[in-house]
Amino acid sequence: MFKKILIANRGEIALRVIRTCHEMGIKTVAVYSTADKDSLHVKFADEAVCIGKPQSSDSYLNIPRIIAAAEITNADAIHPGYGFLAENANFSQICEDSGIKFIGPNARMINAMGDKITAKETMIKAGVPVVPGSGGLLKDLEEAKSVAKEIGYPVMLKATAGGGGKGMRVVHSEEELERAYNSAKAEAGAAFKNDGMYMEKFVEEPRHIEIQVAGDRYGRVCHLSERDCSIQRRHQKLVEESPSPFMTPELRHKMGEAAKKAAAAIGYESVGTIEFLVDKHRNFYFMEMNTRIQVEHCVTEEVTNFDLIKEQILIAAGKEISGNDYEPHIHAIECRINAEDPYNDFRPSPGKITVLHQPGGHGIRIDSHVYAGYVIPPYYDSMIAKIIAVARTREEAIDTMYRALSEYVIEGVKTTIPFHLQLMQNEDFRKGNFTTKFLETFTMK
Repeated sequence: MFKKILIANRGEIALRVIRTCHEMGIKTVAVYSTADKDSLHVKFADEAVCIGKPQSSDSYLNIPRIIAAAEITNADAIHPGYGFLAENANFSQICEDSGIKFIGPNARMINAMGDKITAKETMIKAGVPVVPGSGGLLKDLEEAKSVAKEIGYPVMLKATAGGGGKGMRVVHSEEELERAYNSAKAEAGAAFKNDGMYMEKFVEEPRHIEIQVAGDRYGRVCHLSERDCSIQRRHQKLVEESPSPFMTPELRHKMGEAAKKAAAAIGYESVGTIEFLVDKHRNFYFMEMNTRIQVEHCVTEEVTNFDLIKEQILIAAGKEISGNDYEPHIHAIECRINAEDPYNDFRPSPGKITVLHQPGGHGIRIDSHVYAGYVIPPYYDSMIAKIIAVARTREEAIDTMYRALSEYVIEGVKTTIPFHLQLMQNEDFRKGNFTTKFLETFTMK
């Protein structure tokens, strides 16, 4: 087992990893930018190393400084958390070359799923359903027109190196295609230095449902059921839950088996997530694999009573996976609390938290790194907390969440708490009648 783990991340996920490490008797090293010198992950780690200025490129994305921090503190492993370098194959390889264990998949596995075209080809070979599309990168606009005509409108243009909704366009007719193709290509080139585009059939009335998987070096793979992540704004998740209100036992079995096939196809070692689009007829299609821990991993932990961070560490240390295929018998819902103003187009609201009261009580878990007096920096993601409600049924979980949100007090900055309170009372949400387009017609009151 590892003696000391450096956490190459910040905020709540860094604190989350530190907690599990301490429970396992493993020493921890926090790295931090100058903007994060007062963050809780710095205070609770056994050691802390400043790695640069506030900008991510000078700190949390600076591989040489992170490796140097691991070497000077004699850390024998690095946990990347999510975001930043978590799915960076080069970073995984550099860790290996430096004799430091990367707690996650190796570079080959990350590359196999990091490029969407390669991943799609791998899934087709593995017998995992994929959305009909171009089958590879589009050569030019003429090929885009040909493919669109073949699979039928509406279609979705996607950047092969994309993420966060960048380089994506829905096209409803040939008249729209040229402008959408050119703008998506330009956006992808600017955002990812890679303007490669591919095309898929646009799935109407889709659900975003993902399956949590774990695999070890001995070839074992299991799934830990699903999470419904359909409540999104501009392709960014806001609410996640397990089980999905759209799920049936038959669909769960089919999706679970497909997810295991997907992970086994690349010999996956670690915990990860297979993301699917599910249409209104419950046909499902592989979308992508996240080769890391997810923000919403807490939802799965609560319904399975299973520490996914601990499992990551154990797998990295060469242990067999301890999980088994799982069917949830309780319900968990997670709301992401962001420092954003939901009444002003969710504009970021960095600044000092002057008053903080976090709710508690039966069935409530909060993962957060903030406190009264904490200054939210403007340089990073705006998420400041995750609140998870757990109950016997979905209806009870929603009621528990609403009660807890009503007790949640954060002053000094704007937050998304008012949005979540209104969502928990929305009749369609409570009935489970929603798709990934739900928030396009949702208005704050």
